[in-house]
Parts: sequence; structure tokens; C-alpha cells
Amino acid sequence: MQRRAVLDLSRLPEDAPSSGSLTWWGTLAFMLIEGTGFALAVAVYLYLGSLDPGWRQGAPPPAWGPGLGVTLLLLASLVPNLLLMRWARAGDLKRTRLGLLLMAGFGTAPLLLRIFEFAAFGVSWDDSAYGSAVWLLLGLHTTHILTDLVETYVLCFLFFTRHGDHPRRYGDVQDGALYWYFVVLTWLPIFGCLYGLPRL
Repeated sequence: MQRRAVLDLSRLPEDAPSSGSLTWWGTLAFMLIEGTGFALAVAVYLYLGSLDPGWRQGAPPPAWGPGLGVTLLLLASLVPNLLLMRWARAGDLKRTRLGLLLMAGFGTAPLLLRIFEFAAFGVSWDDSAYGSAVWLLLGLHTTHILTDLVETYVLCFLFFTRHGDHPRRYGDVQDGALYWYFVVLTWLPIFGCLYGLPRL
């Protein structure tokens, strides 16, 4: 029996723009896998809440402040992220450096607020099923912010050296910007679950 590849991607260049690159497809697959993980974690939260309406065990609804602050920062970051993607696509070294610095700031600020957000729920991860589910969702999303932020810091460092002005590095910046959209968009349903449902 003869076998043949359905689609041979081996000749795709590593530094092609968007869908012409293997890295772009890898980033897309990565987001699909991680999105499934987020969906499962939200499903666990909803399932446990449906089994026992009193599963929060008297924990008050979380204060809006830190969570709303994180949400507004993430939404505001979409503007410089879009600009960064455009500047990297155009190969504009100076503006790409500026965009990376801006995104380093927009990635760091939500992490600082997230410290207060964990405290805003008034539960520990080992207090109850509710506490475990809350910490799981916040922890997963925090990990994703941190992952993208580390990549941004590394790229920022590279772009201020002689290694930055290279087509492949610009492709890396575009992939990082694409991933940041995923980080922001996945937070919105989590925010709705964590802050909205306890108030219903």
C-alpha cells in the first residue's frame, strides 16, 4: 500500500509572513490546545457550581477593582499590540523597538494587579472546591500572561542588539503579538465566570 502526505509543509520558509510560516501554524496550534485547556477549566467551574449552589461556602462575591483593572489594561494593550504587529510586518526597526517596550509595560502591569486579584476573592486554593477552581482559572491565565511577557522581554533584548534586525525576528514579534490577542480574548469569559456568576 502506497502512502503519501496530504500536505507537504517542509518547504515553507521559517521567516515568511503570517500563514506562510511553520512558526505561525505552530503558534495557532498552540493556542488551540491551550484554548481547550481554558474551556475545560471553565467547564469544571460551571459543573461544580451546578452541583451545589452553596459551593462558595459563604465567600462573598469578589471585589470588582483588581479584576476590572486587569481587564481594562488587557483591552487597552490591544492598541499597541496591533501597532507592534504592523511595525514588525513592515520591518520598521525603531518602531518595533518602541512597540516591544510598550508591550513589556502592558504585560507587566496586569501581573502586578493580579497579585491583588487573588486576594480579592477571599479564598485560598485549599479552602474549598470553589477556591481551587478560582485559583486554577486565575493561575492558568497568569501563566499565559507570564509566558508571553518572557517572550516579549527576550525579543526586546534581541531588538536592542545586532541580532534584532533580521526577517526571522520580525516574524517572531508578529507571532508573539498574535499570541497576545489569545491571552486577552481568553480572559473575557473567565472574567465573566469569576466575577459575574457569583452575583447572579
